[in-house]
Amino acid sequence: MTAENLAPAIRRRRGAPARELARWGYGLAGILVLAAAWELYKFLGPADGVMIGDARVLPRATDLAMPHTWDMVARLFDPVTRSATANPLWLEVALAALTTLGIAAVGWLVGIVVGFALALVMQRWRLAEWGLLPWIILSQTVPLIAFAPVVRSWGSRIEIGSFEWQDWMSVAVIASYLSFFPIAVGALKGLQSPDTIHTELLRTYAVGWWTTLLKLRVPASVPYLLPALRLGAANAVIGAVVAEVSTGMQGGIGRILIQYAGQASGDPSKAWGPIFGSIVLGLAAAGSVAILGAILRNYRRVEIHA
Repeated sequence: MTAENLAPAIRRRRGAPARELARWGYGLAGILVLAAAWELYKFLGPADGVMIGDARVLPRATDLAMPHTWDMVARLFDPVTRSATANPLWLEVALAALTTLGIAAVGWLVGIVVGFALALVMQRWRLAEWGLLPWIILSQTVPLIAFAPVVRSWGSRIEIGSFEWQDWMSVAVIASYLSFFPIAVGALKGLQSPDTIHTELLRTYAVGWWTTLLKLRVPASVPYLLPALRLGAANAVIGAVVAEVSTGMQGGIGRILIQYAGQASGDPSKAWGPIFGSIVLGLAAAGSVAILGAILRNYRRVEIHA
């Protein structure tokens, strides 16, 4: 490698910490702007909200509907209940979030297997792509609130020896149902991304399909696959939370979302605890893919430059 070609790589490596710090700074600034906008509307907005005709287009600005941001943050460190042995709200939310994260991780892994397998089949046979891709897209139009109880009902009827279907398995299935879609589409796009000149060169040397897949198509798919994995991880968390609500599973963050929302009339700041927890959970799930991205950094040139 010549000095002219090496210099841009050195500059990118030196500038990486500054870019990472800037990303964190922009993220913090975004949170502060959102909090300022919340407080500004609470100060200036009408108590009954903004109405257009009979429709309310902006929420009420009362303490019951919109607690102050500092009240919501302070409530996280107060006990969940008045009991002397009650955990602080943040700890209760964290424990529930860990339960949901574990289930979502199982769903995400299943989604990776199913999504990548479908992408392989569609890349191998064009007829399979024409037949499967419209149905894969159509599958995401099914409302989860209606679909989740059906999955639980089907699962409860499965009997294989001493195996017993658990509620968390239904939640994991719903999580995988949401996560497989972006992975399948992203992996298919990545597997089809190599230039024709490269695939024709390997064909000229009589390289088989599996070797071409492992040596050319899979490495070329990494810049497309990593964003798909991030989106799939976030979708898995969404699916797990919604499925917990729909199936009535105990212990997850979806359940305490409903439970605390029912107590909002007497303790409005408490209801925002699991909402914050769900946001952090989604960010943590999507951010965890960055570890995989660091391992595969040599194949991420397209994504980095983008």
